[in-house]
Amino acid sequence: MKYKINLLTLKKEKLFDRVIYFVLNYLRYILVMTQIVVIGVFFYRFKVDQDLVDLQEAADQKKEIIKVSQPLIKEAKKEAFKLDQAQSIMTSQHTLLEAIDYLLSIFPENFFLNKMQISEDTISMAGFTQDPQTIKDFLNRLKKETKFKKIELQNIKKGEAGLEFSFELSKYNSTSSF
Repeated sequence: MKYKINLLTLKKEKLFDRVIYFVLNYLRYILVMTQIVVIGVFFYRFKVDQDLVDLQEAADQKKEIIKVSQPLIKEAKKEAFKLDQAQSIMTSQHTLLEAIDYLLSIFPENFFLNKMQISEDTISMAGFTQDPQTIKDFLNRLKKETKFKKIELQNIKKGEAGLEFSFELSKYNSTSSF
């Protein structure tokens, strides 16, 4: 068997030598790691700050867009209101024209009108005829077809030209919408 024997005595290291050894061997790695962490945190902070600035700019842009488009939105609402009013007027006119067309399509041949008055939902007419049966048939047809909610023969009397009559027709039931 072979033995190794060291006859030299180990010298006692001083504290200063230990510190120098530590600084030279381990501290540089610790410093490098610390610098890498600090640089990483710096770049992360820079990225977060840039994201915040971008978000603030986007919010400011959207506020500016809202501010600029506010008058356009108000104008569009006014125009939409005007269009709705025009649509309702056109619908009522269409209903009125439909009522007149219907009335003229069933109007008897031997009726003669002296006066026809048209208001918002009422048609009043006065005229004369020679045949009393025609008045009865016209009134029955109007009631049978129920295009008007209120059908009223207001007056019938014998006059110089024949039988004078006056009708009042109210609230036409439109069959189509405009």
